[in-house]
Amino acid sequence: MGAPLPIAVLVSGAGTNLQALLDTVHSREAEIVAVASNVADAPALERARGCGVPTAVFAASEHRSREQRDRALAEWLLERGARLVVLAGYMELLGEVFLSRFPRAVINVHPSLLPAFPGVRAVEQALAYGVKVFGVTVHLVDSGVDTGPVIFQRAVELPRARTPEEVLAVLHPIEHQLLADAVRLCAQGALETDPENPRRVVAAPSAG
Repeated sequence: MGAPLPIAVLVSGAGTNLQALLDTVHSREAEIVAVASNVADAPALERARGCGVPTAVFAASEHRSREQRDRALAEWLLERGARLVVLAGYMELLGEVFLSRFPRAVINVHPSLLPAFPGVRAVEQALAYGVKVFGVTVHLVDSGVDTGPVIFQRAVELPRARTPEEVLAVLHPIEHQLLADAVRLCAQGALETDPENPRRVVAAPSAG
């Protein structure tokens, strides 16, 4: 196996997906070299510090514009050698200023079967719609809202679910697994784009 892939993780909240990456791929297939947040007191930052990972806060209120914030954030991550950026519960949009610095190298985990229920409060949206099947999507990030090419999806039937807490209790372990699997594929250089359909992303045959 080659050198671990240096990755950065962006967070806004508790950091359970970050913890899953620390527990599964950190210092193995990947090396988490930086964790950044838009929220100064996000518990996820303490998880990173506890593992000796450098952290920083890039709050929108501290920058003149989102573009300036995105530029500063990208520069900080690049200075630490990050080659892949993982959005793990990061509740801010990233524009072209940021994405152009990490072309096709930003991935996100979302608690729905995209393209259904994009954006915030996805589980609440799904419950209000009355769906019986929920799910998780890991996708490449583009300049839209949860519109990038899909890497992984997994569905789960929860016909009796009534609250977001019930659904998320089932979805969180799926998020943890699929996000780690996606990072492993990126570390192996095993994600391929269908030349006939740039939205179709698949694992190379050698990746299993």
